[in-house]
Amino acid sequence: MSFNYGVLGGGRQGTAAAFAMASRGDPASVVIADLDREAASRAARRVNELVGAEVARGEGIDVTNHAEVVDFLQDIDSFLSAVPYYLNLPIAVAAIEAGSNMCDLGGNTAIVREQLELDVQARDAEISLIPDCGQVPGMGTSLMTYTMGLLDEPHEVMMWDGGIPASPVPPWNYALTFNIAGLTNEYDGNGVFLRGGKITEVPCFDPEGYELIQFPEPFGELEAFVTAGGTSTLPWTFAGKLQTLENRTLRYPGHAAQWQAFRDAGLFGQEPISIQGEQVRPRDVLHAVLGPRLEVQDEFEDAVVIRIVARGRHRGRPAEAQLDLIDFFDRETGFTSMQRTTGWDGAIIAEMMARGETTRGAVPRELSVDPVRYVEELRMRGFSIDEDLRFIADGSSD
Repeated sequence: MSFNYGVLGGGRQGTAAAFAMASRGDPASVVIADLDREAASRAARRVNELVGAEVARGEGIDVTNHAEVVDFLQDIDSFLSAVPYYLNLPIAVAAIEAGSNMCDLGGNTAIVREQLELDVQARDAEISLIPDCGQVPGMGTSLMTYTMGLLDEPHEVMMWDGGIPASPVPPWNYALTFNIAGLTNEYDGNGVFLRGGKITEVPCFDPEGYELIQFPEPFGELEAFVTAGGTSTLPWTFAGKLQTLENRTLRYPGHAAQWQAFRDAGLFGQEPISIQGEQVRPRDVLHAVLGPRLEVQDEFEDAVVIRIVARGRHRGRPAEAQLDLIDFFDRETGFTSMQRTTGWDGAIIAEMMARGETTRGAVPRELSVDPVRYVEELRMRGFSIDEDLRFIADGSSD
């Protein structure tokens, strides 16, 4: 059986997702829609060249126009929204009206929780609506639930993750492989964790949450610190079931201090201030000035590093499960690792929705996507995933 897929947004992540759908999703068609029709068509041409078939096409669409979105989705079985997170709630309403399965790259937990309030309407429309299907949250969400599943009784789970240059260049030692608005959104507000089995908010860049962790070469020592949104709905889902659930963002040492300085200087502010008679938002200034200095060109050699450790009991004994996923820029397709781990993740979920493998309704990812099936899909796409289960008391492995 073949399916009609859609992608809203013809940028880096949308293009990568469209390629993944076209290459492994049993597609009848893949339609990429963007406000810039030429950008959508350019993305479609790249997809067709990579897969060697005319399966993708580009269309122009204004995703803020409800009627246009509903009309676009009428013949789409399943789609990924790869537009900025603040547009996803009205798109979800349009998806329900059109009867089209939807996942998105998400990134803002407050908006995700509003989307999940559409559960009854989504079930009535017989669709799956799954927010937060990017790298983290998204891939990380399913890998956390998978790692917990390696134990009979998980009690705590911790994730460290980050997208970083394979070869860092000073002074930033960092590069943007997605929109800078997503980065400042991640660095502002609070991380939501479980501590003592209860939902706990922890400020971004909290000094007590800072640590240095050793990883295999070529990375060596990386810093880890608290950011917002990475756990998404996991704390609410597992409150009272786990004692601890947390995550940290990984970067090369020094990054956290740079960005905390920007935030402390007021450059994350969203209320307009007057500068020489003009009203401007400090965050817009930061994006305009720093964004171009951090943006990368195509075929940027990056890496994504994810480590998850779950502790609890297995076969009646204290045990620890660890999962490591390390991915690099793909020379064969020209996709960055962030495109692979973000766009391809969204594509996997869109494909699973189209095949009827996910829960109907607006349901958190950890409750709607089978983590074992998801990891199978990752491995079929060439992702290297190392997992280890060991008993803590005697150090033996299982």
